[in-house]
Amino acid sequence: MWAPWRMEYILGDKQGACIFCDFASAPPSAYREKLVLLVQAHALVCLNRYPFGAGHLLVAPRRHVSNLGDLPESEYDATMRLVREVTTRVKSATGADGINVGFNLGKAAGAGIAEHLHAHVVPRWNGDVNFMPALAEVRVMPEHLDATWLRLAPLFADLPGRHPASLATPGKEG
Repeated sequence: MWAPWRMEYILGDKQGACIFCDFASAPPSAYREKLVLLVQAHALVCLNRYPFGAGHLLVAPRRHVSNLGDLPESEYDATMRLVREVTTRVKSATGADGINVGFNLGKAAGAGIAEHLHAHVVPRWNGDVNFMPALAEVRVMPEHLDATWLRLAPLFADLPGRHPASLATPGKEG
């Protein structure tokens, strides 16, 4: 994917708290603002604030590690199960023709946040590559991030974990 606008983010100052650790500890009332869709016992899912395309989600373990091998087996399994759930749900919700799923392990591999492991889940459509990013460094985003959050958040309400306050179901904490 050609995304020259990301260099500003990649090279930008990343001092401060880890966003994924912040998301994991945030109260459900802050999920919409932070674009968090679900926090489970070992993993979480959120929208990417700097997406490659509409519906670009991130799945991260709650443990602050940078390598897959540093996760205990149960946390690795929980993270990968959530990646599987996210791909199924986002494909259904967006009508995507395909999905890109990947981990960028380390800065050299393109990780914008190399210190905290996370998977990218990016819906793709036949013909979704257009000339705008190449010619004008512009992304064509057909939907505002908040609208995407509102559309996707209910799709995770049946999974165990902490949900946005407006979607919380008693007894679903996991």
